[in-house]
Amino acid sequence: MPLPDLGDYEVWFVTGSQHLYGSEALDRVAADAREVAAALGASHHVPVRVVWKPTVTRPDDVLATLQAANSDPKCVGVAAWMHTFSPAKMWIAGLRALRKPLLHLHTQHGREIPWSAIDMDFMNLHQSAHGGREFGFACTRLGVERKVVVGHWSDDAVHQRVGAWARAAAGRHELARARIARLGDNMREVAVTEGDKVAAQEVLGVAVDGYGVGELAARVDAASDADVDRLCSDYDHAYQLAEPLRPGGDRRGSLRDAARIELGLRGFLTEGGFAGFTDTFEDLVGIKQLPGIAAQRLMADGYGFGAEGDWKAAAMVRASKVMAAGLPGGVSFMEDYTYHLPESGGDLVLGAHMLEVCPTIAAGRPRCEVHPLGIGGKEDPVRLVFDAAPGPAVNATLIDLGDRFRMIVNQVEAIAPPHELPKLPVARAVWKPAPDLATAAAAWIYAGGSHHPVYSPALTVEHYEDLAAMVGVELIVIDESTDLRTLRQSLRRSSLRRV
Repeated sequence: MPLPDLGDYEVWFVTGSQHLYGSEALDRVAADAREVAAALGASHHVPVRVVWKPTVTRPDDVLATLQAANSDPKCVGVAAWMHTFSPAKMWIAGLRALRKPLLHLHTQHGREIPWSAIDMDFMNLHQSAHGGREFGFACTRLGVERKVVVGHWSDDAVHQRVGAWARAAAGRHELARARIARLGDNMREVAVTEGDKVAAQEVLGVAVDGYGVGELAARVDAASDADVDRLCSDYDHAYQLAEPLRPGGDRRGSLRDAARIELGLRGFLTEGGFAGFTDTFEDLVGIKQLPGIAAQRLMADGYGFGAEGDWKAAAMVRASKVMAAGLPGGVSFMEDYTYHLPESGGDLVLGAHMLEVCPTIAAGRPRCEVHPLGIGGKEDPVRLVFDAAPGPAVNATLIDLGDRFRMIVNQVEAIAPPHELPKLPVARAVWKPAPDLATAAAAWIYAGGSHHPVYSPALTVEHYEDLAAMVGVELIVIDESTDLRTLRQSLRRSSLRRV
């Protein structure tokens, strides 16, 4: 499924006030709110349309506006601003009804106090400091999850935080309608890739359905030679093909088989309206190769993917792809594979997978190669090989703890591999986890993190923090401030609250 255009989505900008101040003041509130909404909508940090809505001054106004937001498929969230004092009781029915993410923008129209001219008329009109606290109490009393952004509405930092929330809202919107195709079952005896698919649909909205690999195999076999020729030509131009895979090469047939798999898989996903998929090397009946380049290219087009039946990873990759739409850096399925632990210090993680790492994170033009896989008992699969680009990134995962879901995020810094890797025929990323490998790995393991994270240089902790809050799942952040003793106490408290 192609990535949506985030510019087609809307955030409704709703301003609270009351009739106590008179019509002239309310006209000023409306004009100021239009200006603030327009500025947010024009910011390059905010990828969605920010749509001004008429000022709400009565309980019926609030309820009608927020119910309309629930019903509008383009609306992914509501941003609320209290220009003046807006009595909290008028918000109760609307806030209880709201089913879209909420952002509380705590700002004021004027940047500075006009010290020599300020009077009570100015004070009554410009009392966001007052009204925002009243609104905040209502949200807290009702247990309404929201993001609070404080600062002047024209500041770049405010735009960045609003933009991060808007991207998370788009990701949440995607999860609520996403379908994941599980081709084959889970890798045998693996625990963390399993989970409660009913709970996932209840909490996250994502639907996970199983399909026999034979259904995919039939579509692969049905791919026409002409379509295979065209796709192989695309490979020829897009990648650095290894000599045996080039036209006339002795492994060109392997490339054609890989292209046929991509055509069949793409057709299956398109026809079913799926946003992502999983497969497993233990269940490939009727398929010549484990999908390698096919999975990589489908991820690059925006599909979610999880190896070994890991449907939670597929859902996270898809949501992350949507959140990162239009941002540089990319998003990929990943696996923590092996460590570099030199005596001199400077511990590193080598992330990779058997085949399926997305080329959106590549540092350069990927190479297209064919090599033995060593497991699965199938023909040698074709894959794209590259190093990930250096720079800041995050690893994020979603796990099922039986009574709840938990999201875990680790800040990392990707580096260029310190040495060549001529015998490692897979795409890979090398990173330094924050605060250090020993602390980060222990924290990840204490939290129960999967070995299948989503790796993204495009996103930040804030994006996942906002997404976790929107879908109502627990969040554990591992960053420069992480202390294992504190983290373990936090995990214990979280478990106790569930007893």
